[in-house]
Amino acid sequence: MKLDGKVAIVTGAGSGMGRAIAQAYAREGASVIVSDVNANAAQAVVDEIAQQGGVASASQTDVRDQAQVQAMVDLAVAAYGGLDILVNNAGVGRIIPFLETTNEDWDFMFDVNCKGLLWCSQAAARQMIAQQRGGKIINLASQAGRRGEALVLAYCASKACVISMTQSM
Repeated sequence: MKLDGKVAIVTGAGSGMGRAIAQAYAREGASVIVSDVNANAAQAVVDEIAQQGGVASASQTDVRDQAQVQAMVDLAVAAYGGLDILVNNAGVGRIIPFLETTNEDWDFMFDVNCKGLLWCSQAAARQMIAQQRGGKIINLASQAGRRGEALVLAYCASKACVISMTQSM
């Protein structure tokens, strides 16, 4: 398999695209940390991966919390001996008219979509550098980050931030 011996963390992996990504990495032979703010959802994906013959562990992680992010990376190292791939999939959005966007809405989306991506990328990059074998950090953005769309101003802005952060990293 293409990813035998590799260790991957997928954030926001309790459902949707993150779930599919985690399952795909496991099918290709990677050991996967299924990270999600919802512990039950993360464990359910781990159970699915195990039923398909893959290797995975759950990590309940709020990507906005640097200590939880570091614990997630530490779990990958303790369980599987290192970290080779980080998929920054965790993200949130809210449908809100421009004139009704609040400070809480703005901060929530930027804290998860941008700060969370930064904290995860920093922790993963530090581990990858220490291992001296390289690695990959994959950041999921959106076409919304390249153009404005009605009712999702803060989401679009946060995904533009993701694109810019990725280019800067």
